Amino acid sequence: MSAFIDKMRRRAGRYLDVRPVPVRPQRGILSLSFDDIPASAWTEAGPVLDAHEVKATYYVCGGLERGTNLGLPQFTTEHLQALFAAGHEVGCHTFGHASTLTLSASELEADLARNAAWVAERLDGHVMTTFAYPFGDCALKSKAVIDARFLCGRGVRDGVNSGRADRALLQAIGLESRRLPGYDLEALVQHAAEQRGWLIAYGHDVSDRPTPYGCTADDLDRLITLAKTADLDIQPVARAWSRLA
Repeated sequence: MSAFIDKMRRRAGRYLDVRPVPVRPQRGILSLSFDDIPASAWTEAGPVLDAHEVKATYYVCGGLERGTNLGLPQFTTEHLQALFAAGHEVGCHTFGHASTLTLSASELEADLARNAAWVAERLDGHVMTTFAYPFGDCALKSKAVIDARFLCGRGVRDGVNSGRADRALLQAIGLESRRLPGYDLEALVQHAAEQRGWLIAYGHDVSDRPTPYGCTADDLDRLITLAKTADLDIQPVARAWSRLA
């Protein structure tokens, strides 16, 4: 029963209390993002991003620093500081990596404040302006909290944001080995280009043998190459947001 209830709560977050924003950039956009920040999302993905001279958004949970998630080592403060110094965006993914389905509005507020303080202490006062929901779980009551604190929130519902989007729950595609075979990346990139839409991709680990939630360096390289060929504007999430109107 609880699984069914959670499913209904996810659907409520997806379809109710939509907070519309027009998506009308001068040209289509691609934003690359990494959730949780496994160490390889920087050590393996960083060189690919650097070779293409593009920047990504890294969604950080302070509570995962130097820990293990999905059996993989997570980022260190030194990794976080290095990617930030390289010009990548650092966004919020909560402190404790908790689903918003499990938190009251006040608990979510407290967790976000804790993550904000943790990041600011390590990144010279940096204020995170974009958010990604852990597990893609968006509780209906969380949308007002996220909308009040951040420019936008990103979920995991497949699709390209075009015409109009929910700023508290933007659509995205998974740079994940479990999802990639089901995508027509060429068609998604072309759709973003033709409709002047915003394609957001999210991933986790990057390695030759990724988890179901990660991808290979070649997968990342392929998406960037497709986006460049289609003349998409490749920008981190916060910078892409500023180009929507």
